[in-house]
Amino acid sequence: MSLANNIEFLRRLPKLNEFNRLGSFPSGLGRAAGPSRLSETTGFGTNPGDLKMFSYLPGDQRARQRLPLVVVLHGCTQNAAGYDAGAGWSTLADRYGFALLMPEQKTSNNGNGCFNWFNPEDIARGGGEALSIRQMIARMSRDHGIDAKRIFVTGLSAGGAMTSVMLATYPEVFAGGAIIAGLPYGIAANVQQALSGMYHSAARPARELGDLVRNVSSHNGPWPKISVWHGSADKTVNPSNADEIIKQWLDVHQLPPVPMAQSTVDGYPRAVWWNADGETLVESYTITDMAHGTPLGIADNDERYGAQGAFMIEAGISSSYHIACFFGLTGRVHQPKDVSKEASKPVAAATTLPAITAAPALPAPSAPEINAIPWPSALSAGPAKSRRPPRRPAIDVSAVINRALTAAGLMK
Repeated sequence: MSLANNIEFLRRLPKLNEFNRLGSFPSGLGRAAGPSRLSETTGFGTNPGDLKMFSYLPGDQRARQRLPLVVVLHGCTQNAAGYDAGAGWSTLADRYGFALLMPEQKTSNNGNGCFNWFNPEDIARGGGEALSIRQMIARMSRDHGIDAKRIFVTGLSAGGAMTSVMLATYPEVFAGGAIIAGLPYGIAANVQQALSGMYHSAARPARELGDLVRNVSSHNGPWPKISVWHGSADKTVNPSNADEIIKQWLDVHQLPPVPMAQSTVDGYPRAVWWNADGETLVESYTITDMAHGTPLGIADNDERYGAQGAFMIEAGISSSYHIACFFGLTGRVHQPKDVSKEASKPVAAATTLPAITAAPALPAPSAPEINAIPWPSALSAGPAKSRRPPRRPAIDVSAVINRALTAAGLMK
């Protein structure tokens, strides 16, 4: 049997719980080992995709209205709590005062816990897993006073591909999205096409990719802004998928293929595209020599968000922090009330810090540290030398999975 058939075979065997829950894989593979900070909500809609809904609200959320919302989608073999612990999103939510929605896949839907970003019934507007996530957002908005103009989505791997799905199927809902080691929307309609896209990622015309997004809804804009992250040594999802995602959204935004500027952030190249008003609409980070996973590191405020583990890779750059900056969520530090001090402080003073953004206001392209570059070298150029913490060898997850499939007799 081919690998594609093996995966399809596993996907259709939900009763093989020990294997579907990856009991033969190394422990801690993206699943929370301790108590979770997330709360589960049931009854959020018809839930045609049969997903679970988890959420997190910053301390003293009742004193804050119109909270921003970040939807975070885990990768295969992970769950919501495990990805939160690894990527540090609830810690960021506490510090900067935004709400989190973390949908979770069930192994009864996909044996490896992947969002089904390639199933036609799950990636169309108005049905399947995409609609389930949209219903969760509606429940969060109804219950917690979410700011409808500041809803964002991000995800890793299959969660990154599902981020592409959500941005394409419900573009009017999201102000922006961030795709980590993901794939473009609409390039696969079954498991074999999904695997082909993951490993080979055939180049497509920009207009064809853009039409895949435009044709799934009647939306005419404005479109969400996009941040794309990918490791150059990723052997699970070919790094050329980052090029295709960027190509897709540049066409949607009607931006030129040549990046308008390139800068170096924590030693890694960042390519940028902006509109006529100077607003950054598309950015990309290439994490040189990194394998498949979410890059972790010390943030600009000298704090660390998340913890290293499988698919969570120490790379000297905090993707979660920079994505929150790109979403515009880090300009004000959230200070929960200290109830013990209420009696002595009749009026609580709000603490405001200067705005922190993903990058300084972009200077003219002639500035010495930002240089216009030809496409696509912006995404493949190596980083400038910098002092960043040494990285541990990346875990080759593909090899682990292949060994497990072989041991189970499902692959030669």
